Amino acid sequence: MNEVRHDWTKEEISEIYHTPLLDLIYRAATVHRENKDYAEVQISSLISVKTGGCPEDCAYCPQAARYQTGVNVHAILPKEEVVAAAQKAKAGGASRLCMGAAWREVRDNRDFDKVIEMVQAVNELDMEVCCTLGMLTESQAQRLADAGLYAYNHNLDTSEEDYKRIITTRTYNDRLKTLEHVRKAKISVCSGGIIGLGETVEDRISMLKTLSNLPKHPESVPVNALVPVEGTPLAEQPRVSVWDMVRMIATARIIMPRTVVRLSAGRTEMSTVEQALCFMAGASSIFAGEKLLTTPNPSFDEDMAMFELLGLTPRKAFKNGRPNQQEVKEEAAAAL
Repeated sequence: MNEVRHDWTKEEISEIYHTPLLDLIYRAATVHRENKDYAEVQISSLISVKTGGCPEDCAYCPQAARYQTGVNVHAILPKEEVVAAAQKAKAGGASRLCMGAAWREVRDNRDFDKVIEMVQAVNELDMEVCCTLGMLTESQAQRLADAGLYAYNHNLDTSEEDYKRIITTRTYNDRLKTLEHVRKAKISVCSGGIIGLGETVEDRISMLKTLSNLPKHPESVPVNALVPVEGTPLAEQPRVSVWDMVRMIATARIIMPRTVVRLSAGRTEMSTVEQALCFMAGASSIFAGEKLLTTPNPSFDEDMAMFELLGLTPRKAFKNGRPNQQEVKEEAAAAL
């Protein structure tokens, strides 16, 4: 088994990232086989429970109120609609449902109460429930945990050095604080980033260093390729090369060997061959379904055809146990 480290340097990560490509893929694939069932891929589905009108200025996001992107703003969805979407996703092979709301931060109000009810209802379907709602306080994270939330997504997006170029309405430390609150509530952490924002390779390496040097590695790290949206400041950014995606996935797999690396946004632009390279390099999760919040995504049928071709199998929900139970076991073992 590869040693799990939390003291990676930028120089070490850079050396891995710049390894000749075939050697890098081979090394990552080897680590993947040592730590995970490499042919098992989790299928997650993402639904926007509250769309548009966000006060943030994230330069890539079509849901920011200040950009004219044509996104239809809608208030929080009824619980019944979310449960129906979860049931459909489960029937399509998904074992995790992620609910996203275009908020800067969670507020203790009626809308948050509704999200709590959604979490409880989807949890009863025996699916892993994930939320991405913006910044959280400790008490809000605990409420979500008590409702049965399995995971919380809060991406770093880019490096700390590059962050102000992409977002000015919150700080990098705000993001890290939310991850602390999630971890304290014993909720599984999902945090990664986006490539193709105009960042440098050094920025990518710096972001991976931050993630890998957290006190505990995120249970999952999404690697997103920017999907440029007309009306946003990054609308003219060129498509990210598949080789950049492969390098990011492989490097993440090597430095965070037991983490689920998620091949996330940008898959619509990738061929089956390109996605196969990402799986070979260590990706073990995808988002399936026609949309990722507001951007296009391959359909369940397309993905099932790809799984059959590549010999992949969908991962079952709660394979590693529910996070609260797992944390309690680990803490008890550490105390002995």
